[in-house]
Amino acid sequence: MEIQLTSTGCVAKAQFSLANLTTFKVGGPAEWFAAPKSIDELQACVQWAGAEGLPITRLGAGSNLLISDRGLPGLVICTRYLRHIEFDETGGVTVAAGMPMATLAWKVAKRGWAGLVWSVGIPGTVGGAVVMNAGAHGSDTQTILVSTQVLNPDGSLETLTPDQLQFKYRTSILQADSRIVTQATFQLEPGHDPAEVRAETAADLEQRRTTQPYHLPSCGSVFRNPQPKSAGWLIEQSGLKGYKVGQAQVAERHANFILNCGGATASDIFNLIRHIQGIVEDKWSLQLRPEVQILGDFQMV
Repeated sequence: MEIQLTSTGCVAKAQFSLANLTTFKVGGPAEWFAAPKSIDELQACVQWAGAEGLPITRLGAGSNLLISDRGLPGLVICTRYLRHIEFDETGGVTVAAGMPMATLAWKVAKRGWAGLVWSVGIPGTVGGAVVMNAGAHGSDTQTILVSTQVLNPDGSLETLTPDQLQFKYRTSILQADSRIVTQATFQLEPGHDPAEVRAETAADLEQRRTTQPYHLPSCGSVFRNPQPKSAGWLIEQSGLKGYKVGQAQVAERHANFILNCGGATASDIFNLIRHIQGIVEDKWSLQLRPEVQILGDFQMV
């Protein structure tokens, strides 16, 4: 069943499977699903959900999500098709929320602009990077963000500064509310040799590929790093590398990754997350906090 939301063709689809839209490749259906390609279509989606009394779930690249096998109620709005980009000569770049961070990293590298090399291996979108303050190698989104535009629940657009976003390690104020990132403006460093920036970007990506498992579906890092130790070190030292629940496995190459070895369910992954937390807490008296967003209804087994 489909309902047309705008004259431009954006539709809401009923009982739409979400598994192939997440990097874990698990999860049940959305009660309703829409994939707007413009701000007007996005506003129409929000307006329709409000009129119908439906909760809204934001979905970008699906790389930081674990969605229940039971699916999600309300309207899931996928913003990955919002893709415009604008450059200015001072190193500023304004990018739509759906642009993959890796794509953006290569685009600015080709211009000889420094500041985004660290993001080339991040599997998420610009919108997701703003919401969770994505980062790597000691750099993160807040250090380069000038402002972000969000769509409020009432359909209005608002521009927020980094101070208003209350950034912390791998989170921002947006992670806990219903505003939707539509675009972000970053300040980068122009004037570098494009060949050098491209080489640094390629080296960063190669380093990630040799130290992190990319051969099977995962969500990237599962847990936040509880300083001074890394989550991966704590999990490895707890003897959990290779541990499996169903077809979900702690990666041998990097213990802060959980892999879908083929046929894993969201419940397998959820129960493995809880098992890891329990073992690490017993051994180190420390509770690992998930970096992955866990959405929907789950039951411990």
